[in-house]
Amino acid sequence: MITMNKVSKHYGSFHVLSDCTTQVHKGEVIVVCGPSGSGKSTLIKCVNGLEPFQSGEIIVNGVSVGDPKTNLAKLRSTVGMVFQNFELFPHMSIIDNLAIAQTKVLGRTQELAREKGFKLLDRVGLRAQAEKYPGQLSGGQQQRVAIARALAMDPICMLFDEPTSALDPEMVNEVLDVMTELAQEGMTMMCVTHEMGFAKRVANRVIFMDQGRIVEDDSKEAFFEHARSERAQQFLAKILHH
Repeated sequence: MITMNKVSKHYGSFHVLSDCTTQVHKGEVIVVCGPSGSGKSTLIKCVNGLEPFQSGEIIVNGVSVGDPKTNLAKLRSTVGMVFQNFELFPHMSIIDNLAIAQTKVLGRTQELAREKGFKLLDRVGLRAQAEKYPGQLSGGQQQRVAIARALAMDPICMLFDEPTSALDPEMVNEVLDVMTELAQEGMTMMCVTHEMGFAKRVANRVIFMDQGRIVEDDSKEAFFEHARSERAQQFLAKILHH
């Protein structure tokens, strides 16, 4: 589904990503973790062309992301993205937030788009909030709406960029529960997260990054039980200790 081959990105002499190579197969759930500033978010934003990269290759479902001829808007319509800060339109109701891209990008009628939106709000447990505005919802509810909005586009895979890091601790689980359900249904997912419990529960593989490099790329069992690199061992000792 996603192939990355020797992907590098730099700002002047500062290398944000260095020779990153990995693959994500259909139905796999990959958790990307590592210390702050290690390049995790940049890596997944490169997958749908939100961040340009200078060298290497990324292929998503047969489409080359870095090819100048690639229609990135079309590609992004098939790759769901959930951000740290929800990115909902504050002046639109929840149901309109779910319908707008379906009508503008996929060409669905307003009626079909709303119908799909209501079904997805049911799925994330927020049907009753459909006519409210984002500002009237809690952070956890807004993030669940953001997931529903991404799913409304019938994506082939989903990218999550620290989806729980802006939430109060009490709201984290309601978002992780929706993500866990998605994973169990076979959605292909790449998740940048510090939620190691989630990683242990649903990830097929864990990618550990440090200083722009993929240091480890292994099954979750191998990563948690005997991480190979000293840097990953230090990271796990700190994060699991808490």
